[in-house]
Amino acid sequence: MTVALVVGVHGIGKQLLGEGSLLKDWYPALRDGVRRAGGPELAPEELAMGFYGDLFRPPGHLLAVGDPRYTAADVEPGFEEELLLAWWQAAAELDERVVPPGADTLARTPRSAQAALRALSASRFFSDLALRSLVFDLKQVRRYLTDDQLRQAARDRVTSLIGDDTRVLVGHSLGSVVAYEALCALPGHRVRALVTLGSPLGIPMVLERLQPEPGRWPAATTTPVAADDLVWTNLADRGDVVALVKDLRPAFGARVRSVLVDNGPHAHDATCYLTDRSTGAAISGGLGAS
Repeated sequence: MTVALVVGVHGIGKQLLGEGSLLKDWYPALRDGVRRAGGPELAPEELAMGFYGDLFRPPGHLLAVGDPRYTAADVEPGFEEELLLAWWQAAAELDERVVPPGADTLARTPRSAQAALRALSASRFFSDLALRSLVFDLKQVRRYLTDDQLRQAARDRVTSLIGDDTRVLVGHSLGSVVAYEALCALPGHRVRALVTLGSPLGIPMVLERLQPEPGRWPAATTTPVAADDLVWTNLADRGDVVALVKDLRPAFGARVRSVLVDNGPHAHDATCYLTDRSTGAAISGGLGAS
């Protein structure tokens, strides 16, 4: 089995896809970004995808296709509602078409989820998402952070692909959380670059639920790669609502390289992040480390 030099970890909403279909988009985009940064050419087999989306896919049964038909009533109090309201607040600050949340909705009234979903339907960021898909995405984030069995299974998918020759780990969206936790839980790894794209890692409600404890650097002095040798680059688009906190340094330390990029109208799109020269430079740096 060939060990990939680069391992990618996808984000939310990919439960109907798979490794091959994701790599079809990730590989050329990542290769373009690396090329723009003057990095080495990557062969297809040098990129692997840590796929965990199927862990969220409902089991098949007759007369049902795709995601459950969620409505606003299915948004659970607590984490799901708080994250939804945070997205709403961020979307309203970035998009004049989104009615901002009022004092009553921010106080968590019974209609707050319904009001938030209605407001977000007008946003540029969420307009392409069906309501049931948006609620399903909320539940994916909540389930990963609260379901220990699912969480371990997702992390295992990633760590199984990281070998002695793996130098770069790239995580997008929720995949950045999976990638970070997987790396923290993998003693002896030789990964030289962690690249997080559109990451929710800095959101307080995510940060406080991380395993291990929040703020840990994803390499220990006992690993072959000294903690100071691993470079973590976090890239965020100004309009990326999922990456509510753009700068991860206050939470994880000054060593995190925080970069703002411009993905145009596709603020959270993984391929737009991957084609950016800054992403290519971060990946190239890990590949060039001795």
